[in-house]
Amino acid sequence: MIKNRKILVTGGAGFVGSNLCKNLALENEVICVDNLITGNIANIKETNLEFIKHDITRPFRDKVKKTDIIFNLASPASPVDYVNFPSETLLTNSIGMHNVLEAARSWGSRVLQASSSEVYGDPLVHPQKEDYWGHVNPVGPRSCYDEGKRFAEALCMSYFRKLKSDVVIARIFNTYGENMRVDDGRVIPNFISQALKNKPITVYGDGKQTRSFCYVSDMVNGLCTLIDSNISGEIFNVGNPDEYRIIDVAEKIRELCNSSSKITFKDLPKDDPSKRRPDIGKIKKLGWRPMVVFNKGIKRTIEYFKRVIK
Repeated sequence: MIKNRKILVTGGAGFVGSNLCKNLALENEVICVDNLITGNIANIKETNLEFIKHDITRPFRDKVKKTDIIFNLASPASPVDYVNFPSETLLTNSIGMHNVLEAARSWGSRVLQASSSEVYGDPLVHPQKEDYWGHVNPVGPRSCYDEGKRFAEALCMSYFRKLKSDVVIARIFNTYGENMRVDDGRVIPNFISQALKNKPITVYGDGKQTRSFCYVSDMVNGLCTLIDSNISGEIFNVGNPDEYRIIDVAEKIRELCNSSSKITFKDLPKDDPSKRRPDIGKIKKLGWRPMVVFNKGIKRTIEYFKRVIK
């Protein structure tokens, strides 16, 4: 447990960011910076922190007091957001990443960069280990996010090698739980919101593609484990290696929602990965592993969606 530190969380009003802020604010002084392009101030309204509305593509050292730690979670992070904010996604992960690293260099802060399993693209290696370079379409519809995160990683490593910046990179795999947006566009909120409304559950492709889902409390603990490790200049997968077919996830959610929804199929989006599963052997050596099984986590998430769906 991180205690008695001054911590900046960029993107702190988003899904993972707000859950991280809530956890950190119990024992630390937390500043949340978010431009609210995809985040929601309601996510942090009951959290003891300082909120600053700001876009990190603009420098922020004059707006934020010095902190010991920066968790950089700023970036649109769902397929719907890629379509709506492609340039913003790229700029947040390039200029925004640069501003974070410059602030950290000025303050002497430790940085955790929230990268993504999307850097692996549609992988030719399974499960994915940190030394896999990926299989990414650099100009496809997902490239603003995939290449944005790859650039951010490269910039972090350049600062580490040349300037000795204290930075660690977390490649976040599919995460779910409280504070996800109903219109997020990712598979879990899509399926739950459709099932609760008894609308058709939309599966793209034949549903045989796989994902590995990590409950958000496990993800937050994983990120805190990395920032607390004092390891710099390294990359860690953070996720749950339990792998599920999308069609099976749809059927499980329909069952748990006691829904009359029918499952319908649509064409698979371009460059959608056929499989996704993290090798977490590296972070397990630091003592972290996911604790919440899918059946338990999805029940909690369904209860959350019941409260927020109008």
